Amino acid sequence: MFDKILIANRGEIAVRVIRAAREMGIQTVAVYSEADRDALHSQLADEAVCIGPAKPADSYLNMQNIISAAVLTQSKAIHPGFGFLSENSVFASMCEECGIKFIGPSAETIDLLGNKIHAKELMRKSGVPVVPGTRAEADPISAKAEAAKIGYPVMLKAAAGGGGRGIRIARSEDEIGALAEAVKKEGELFFGDGSFYVEKYIENPRHIEVQVLGDEYGNIIHLGERNCSIQRRHQKMLEETPCLTPKLRAKLGDVAVSAAKAANYKNAGTVEFLMDKNDDFYFMEMNTRIQVEHPITEMVTGIDLVKRQILIANGEKNLSQKDVKLSGHAIECRINAESPEKNFAPSCGEITFLLLPSGGMGLRVDSAIYQGLRITPHYDSMLAKVVAHGETREDAIMKMRRALYEFVIEGVETNIDYQMRILGSDEFLSGKYDTGFLGRMG
Repeated sequence: MFDKILIANRGEIAVRVIRAAREMGIQTVAVYSEADRDALHSQLADEAVCIGPAKPADSYLNMQNIISAAVLTQSKAIHPGFGFLSENSVFASMCEECGIKFIGPSAETIDLLGNKIHAKELMRKSGVPVVPGTRAEADPISAKAEAAKIGYPVMLKAAAGGGGRGIRIARSEDEIGALAEAVKKEGELFFGDGSFYVEKYIENPRHIEVQVLGDEYGNIIHLGERNCSIQRRHQKMLEETPCLTPKLRAKLGDVAVSAAKAANYKNAGTVEFLMDKNDDFYFMEMNTRIQVEHPITEMVTGIDLVKRQILIANGEKNLSQKDVKLSGHAIECRINAESPEKNFAPSCGEITFLLLPSGGMGLRVDSAIYQGLRITPHYDSMLAKVVAHGETREDAIMKMRRALYEFVIEGVETNIDYQMRILGSDEFLSGKYDTGFLGRMG
């Protein structure tokens, strides 16, 4: 087993990995920017190394500094968390070249699945249902031709995109030119790649994803599905599991495993699908990392995904599909430093008072905040993830409402009250919602 792991990330996911490693008897190294000198992850780790100024490009995206920190501290492996360098094939290759284990899939797999055009073509060849669209890089002229063929509305999506960025919806030919330019610029800005593709836009689908785990020996399993349909501007806000019938879960799970096998996938990953009103589903993309919403899968399966990541990276064999059993229902609410009343503008400042909803069965809070911490504008606005697990969906909802009622953060504005509105809406309570839910709620 690795005796020391460096975590190339910050915030709650860095804290999550540090805790899992400590429970496994593994020492940890945190990296931090100058703005995060007092961050919780830098205090909890056994060692901490400053890797640069606040700007992500100079710190958490600075591959050379992170690799140097790993070499300096004699770390045997690097866990990338999510975001930042977690899906960067160059970084994965650098780790391999330096004799450091990258806790995730291979650089080749990241490359293959990171480009959405290539990933969709691979899935088509493997018999996985894919949304109709271009099979190569598009330009305004070919985009218009493809849109005319498959019918409006269509989506223009950055080939290297992710996290809801680099997406535009065109409802007529007149909109294609301007939207293509916007997607190209956003792709270049956030992913260093301006290429894009076109696909049929499925109106108000459900966004369903399947958690998979693959080991170094080709054994791949799935751990059920998650409903991620409650999202604003393609950014997820609340997730829950399970959401399908056992029959449909088995069918979708088998397809997700086939998709992962086609990519020779290793470690934790997520296969994402769009599901229409007829329960027909289409491959959207595969995320080659641990997901923000992984705790709800852990709650219903009892399987620690971060520990499994480390074990698989260390060469241990995977669990078998019969080891995976779902129990109860789990919901996750993302608590962000933002103001819903001001069009969700980010909120910065010092947390002057904090009360976490830490008591009671079936409740979990993943966070790295504390009273006195200063929230800066440099990074993502997520402050915490509240996860509730109950015997039934109704039980989980009531636990979550109780938890959010007790959750107090002063000094910055948050979306806690907005999450309470979601949990109390008739459409959410019915369980029959789709990606257009927040637009209808207002």
